[in-house]
Amino acid sequence: MHEAFMRVALGEAQVAFDEDEVPIGAVVVHGGRVIAAAHNQREQLHDPTAHAEMIAITQAAAARGGWRLDDCVLYVTLEPCPMCAGAILQARLPWLIYGATDPKAGAVHTLYQLLDDRRLNHRVETVSGVLAAESSELLGRFFRKQRELGKK
Repeated sequence: MHEAFMRVALGEAQVAFDEDEVPIGAVVVHGGRVIAAAHNQREQLHDPTAHAEMIAITQAAAARGGWRLDDCVLYVTLEPCPMCAGAILQARLPWLIYGATDPKAGAVHTLYQLLDDRRLNHRVETVSGVLAAESSELLGRFFRKQRELGKK
């Protein structure tokens, strides 16, 4: 079941790739159906907070009619950064499923472990590595293309 929803998130990541955004996608699932789907839009929106997770969480809160997403699951193609991990905690999401780890900004397992920090009032169950190879491949292809164009 995790793979099916992660494939939806990968579809969002592909949209980001096609829009020349870092290809990360996220979906929020409630009751077995997708209620929010988003991809990175930092370049398009000129907004440093326009990460896939942030946009999907905002959409899900609107769909649920409240900020507590305590009965939802977030799927994202890349391990969340500190900002997004903080938003996951604030939204009270009980589950996070992600694909690839992020050695440069990962705040779930890699650099930080924010989602299971005992000093905070909420913890999140996580599953990592779901379709990680596909997520990593898309990110690698994007950054190779950017380097060839002299952009990043």
